Amino acid sequence: MDSAKINALGDELYNALRSQQSIAPLTEREPDITIDDAYYISLRMLTRRQEDGEQVVGKKIGVTSKVVQEMLGVHQPDFGFLTDAMTFANGAKVPVAGHLISPRAEAEIGFRLKKDLQGPGVTEADVLAATDAIMPCFEIVDSRIDNWKIAIQDTVADNASCGVYVLGEQEADPKDYDLPALKIRVWKNGEILSEGLGSAVQGNPLTAVAWLANTLGRFGIPFKAGEVILSGSLVPLEPVQAGDSLRMELEGIGDAQVHFV
Repeated sequence: MDSAKINALGDELYNALRSQQSIAPLTEREPDITIDDAYYISLRMLTRRQEDGEQVVGKKIGVTSKVVQEMLGVHQPDFGFLTDAMTFANGAKVPVAGHLISPRAEAEIGFRLKKDLQGPGVTEADVLAATDAIMPCFEIVDSRIDNWKIAIQDTVADNASCGVYVLGEQEADPKDYDLPALKIRVWKNGEILSEGLGSAVQGNPLTAVAWLANTLGRFGIPFKAGEVILSGSLVPLEPVQAGDSLRMELEGIGDAQVHFV
């Protein structure tokens, strides 16, 4: 795909983000689009956001668990960027109208880095050594593609369908835990909704984060010390609307809460 087309599609997704109006799937209009094309489209969208003053504060991997892949019909992970404008404090009231299109909540494990990492060749041991802390996290995904009709190229182009995210205040040293066995429980409006284990994301959250480091490394993009890395949902995606409240508990570590208004 030539640079003019990449820029045009990136601008279209940027405008969809700002207007909160979804667009037709890119894969329906550009059947030959590749994942590399999609990544460069996402970079164009990111550049437009940075021109507005947003700063990159981390990265995310998504569609890592089998249950989420089956829900979306996408059978490999996606990847994208986190900016400061996407960050909400624990317990925040997140506005839906005028801010999100079709939000769905994910409960996952967040990683905060203390060292830079850059693929290729990053291993699970490298991720563990580079991680300062893990914490409970809600990611609110939100597709700018009509009705979530996404193929992998659509979601990669759309910054991995990322909307906003909330980190819990309690943090822990990952070396003290068996990450695949870590359990998450989620409550919606006071009732238990779902639960999952760290093993839901590629068998181990460290594996998922290493995959992301190596995938972005192909494009010359490093992880940087201080960044937050979201490792993928351990539970099914849950549609949310104004009036909903969610709480998640990362067993033995702490919780995160988010309210939608």
